[in-house]
Amino acid sequence: MLMASSSTFFGLSMVLVFLLALGSIAPLAEARAFFVFGDSLVDSGNNNYLATTARADAPPYGIDYPSRRPTGRFSNGLNIPDLIGEQIGLSESPLPYLSPEFNGQKMLVGANFASAGVGILNDTGVQFVNIIRMSGQLKYFQEYKRRLTALVGSRQAHQLVSQALVLITVGGNDFVNNYYLVPYSARSRQYKLPDYVKFLISEYRRLLMRLYKLGARRVLVTGTGPMGCVPAELAMRGTNGGCSEELQRAASLYNPQLAQMLNGLNKNIGRDVFVSANTQKMHNDFVSDPRAFGFTTSQIACCGQGPYNGLGLCTRLSNLCPNRALYAFWDPFHPSEKANRLIVQQIMTGSTEYMNPMNLTTIMALDSRI
Repeated sequence: MLMASSSTFFGLSMVLVFLLALGSIAPLAEARAFFVFGDSLVDSGNNNYLATTARADAPPYGIDYPSRRPTGRFSNGLNIPDLIGEQIGLSESPLPYLSPEFNGQKMLVGANFASAGVGILNDTGVQFVNIIRMSGQLKYFQEYKRRLTALVGSRQAHQLVSQALVLITVGGNDFVNNYYLVPYSARSRQYKLPDYVKFLISEYRRLLMRLYKLGARRVLVTGTGPMGCVPAELAMRGTNGGCSEELQRAASLYNPQLAQMLNGLNKNIGRDVFVSANTQKMHNDFVSDPRAFGFTTSQIACCGQGPYNGLGLCTRLSNLCPNRALYAFWDPFHPSEKANRLIVQQIMTGSTEYMNPMNLTTIMALDSRI
């Protein structure tokens, strides 16, 4: 065998050290923080730390979560933020901001500020009493930024926030837990439905501009699903055995105006900050043809009681299906983990019919070049 000179060994060892160093730095360079705002569709457990009835911290919630225990997610398993986090390469899902474990290195992953029961409006979800309304979620985001700056310095904190992905899911409760909560609700007496939708859109625009001013530069904004077709509404307001026509009308008015408002914001800013996710169409696909997606039903909730398992809360005493993968809805209002996976699949790769102006895979490719 040939013997290498000491200088060759030194050169090879230096190259090896350099490559090892690159390997250790690369994951940090590629990591992208993830911030989540909104309601129960994306709450990962903040309400566990609040005195409210809007909680999912008892079985059978979490029955299919990796720990097989309830976490505060309104799901049998993983929710939409968990699944997006997996897709963008996070090693763990962002913690709820109120979690006692949320400190130190965990802060670099991002944060989940969402709180079940909230809406765009502060008077939405008043029956749940102690929840983090959207104004409160944005205040916590400001507090997070101060804590992050203390941890890593202002330059790195600014960079982490500006390069982060943001998800905001809110709006459904402004209909089901406000306008249509009771007959002749205060908001329904104040506004006809088309005017209420315009009011919601204008208030949402203000929230999104505040988020932009706080440093968010890539924001996924989801619309409402087909609100009139969830098991709870089929049970309480279904029309001739079908979806609630009034709530379906609300969704058909609200979602196009939301997309239009987001396009307008992007034009004003001069770049595609806000990305519209047409979750109404994503849901409609498997609600209208459940068997095409491997579900046996998109009307009956896996966990619940009464018609369509759509009444009351999902508890230990509720009817519980043995195979959650066959149900589009886990409880009276929330999709199953399998349905969440279908939604995230469209967020990642869907055409402009689903994701406008682009899907998340395209966003990740574009942003990796910056």
